[in-house]
Amino acid sequence: MLGFSLSLCVLILPAAVWVTCTGMVTDPYRITRSELDLENDDYRSHRDPTESDYTAQSQRARSRDGERGSQCLRCCDPGEEPPPPYPSPAFQFVPHINITILKGEKGHRGERGTYGKSGKSGSSGPRGPEGIKGHKGATGSPGEPCKTYYSAFSVGRKKALHSNDYYQTLIYDTEFVNLYKHFNMFSGKFYCYIPGVYYFSLNVHTWNQKETYLHLMKNDQELVVLYAQPSDRSIMQSQSLMLELEQNDEVWVRLFKGERENAIFSDDFDTYITFNGYLIKPKSDD
Repeated sequence: MLGFSLSLCVLILPAAVWVTCTGMVTDPYRITRSELDLENDDYRSHRDPTESDYTAQSQRARSRDGERGSQCLRCCDPGEEPPPPYPSPAFQFVPHINITILKGEKGHRGERGTYGKSGKSGSSGPRGPEGIKGHKGATGSPGEPCKTYYSAFSVGRKKALHSNDYYQTLIYDTEFVNLYKHFNMFSGKFYCYIPGVYYFSLNVHTWNQKETYLHLMKNDQELVVLYAQPSDRSIMQSQSLMLELEQNDEVWVRLFKGERENAIFSDDFDTYITFNGYLIKPKSDD
């Protein structure tokens, strides 16, 4: 319909000039939104007009013009006045807005959020290269001197001893070595003041035709025996052993009681009986 009207107007109005403008040519019978607002009270009170509303209003406008008897006339017939110029079509401009111009200023930095959960530990990386050797350190302060422990004794007897009805402790009358007085000459016993391993030895001279029967004692325990049968000859007899002692342990020699003819020989001039002992290794060195 719009194309047919434009062609007819070109034939009737050859001098009409069409101006091209950036925009969209609209239907001359199309009702604008403001005109529709005046005719349709529903726009304000109920809803927005739709495309169907605009189309219906345009058709009603065309029907009114047809009733006024519009018709096409030849402009070249003599004695006829040309029709009035056809109204220029209306244009509708569509503005273009640059959104970037409307961008606001940069806001302030927000608060730092909470830390997230720790991730899983990764696998160990390859061993790095060996570093450069460092400088020699300063000499340290001297330490405490190493403490050495000593304990030793060697004692003897110049008097003979015969058995009796009871056990007898062998008492000594000669002191050769007695470090720190760990051996008691009055009781005939060695007292352990330094725990550790000790070596002991006992030497006696037997009596002719008599038995020799002694025990090396630890506290009240019989450990080893020194024994010799009766014989026509007297001989030197010995016994030795190593013991691990604790503090306050006692080591001594006991003569067996008189169930048998039991004796050890000696005289007032020579020493035939000796008892020796010394510390090999203290316990604190472990």
